[in-house]
Amino acid sequence: MSDHHFKRAVILLCDHEKEGSVGFVLNKPMGLDIKDLVNDFPDFSAEVHFGGPVQTDSIHYVHTKGELLEGAMKIEEGLYWGGNYEQLKVLIRQGLLQQNDITFFVGYSGWGEGQLQEEIDLQTWILAENDRNFIFQAQDELLWKKILENLGDRYSVMAQMPIPIWN
Repeated sequence: MSDHHFKRAVILLCDHEKEGSVGFVLNKPMGLDIKDLVNDFPDFSAEVHFGGPVQTDSIHYVHTKGELLEGAMKIEEGLYWGGNYEQLKVLIRQGLLQQNDITFFVGYSGWGEGQLQEEIDLQTWILAENDRNFIFQAQDELLWKKILENLGDRYSVMAQMPIPIWN
């Protein structure tokens, strides 16, 4: 994809409805800690990722504690998006939520009605099954390569291609 926000990006698709889709880029760490962005955040160290170019003045989180956070949206079994922010801070203070339970994002990736399906049909995106290790462990630009290699065949060849110098 030529858009620099999505070049070699790995997206966790969290919501896909007729009206549109929402996801978060997993492999673009910002080099910031959540405490750098939120003044009243509990003593908790967690790297923040660039989630996408939409509403970059917002912070989102994907976590494993949906049964403990009111309003958390289930993505799949044991994986949730968002939820009550004040409850989140209480869980952290109580030690009920650890670094390997949550990932924070600035902004999100969004598609309007039919847009994502159209991009998939044009083969703009390569689809892969979710692996929680990709969400809750430190990730960088090598994640894209690792996922393609896991898909095998022609994708493993793509994973070896260097980024052109003119991009």
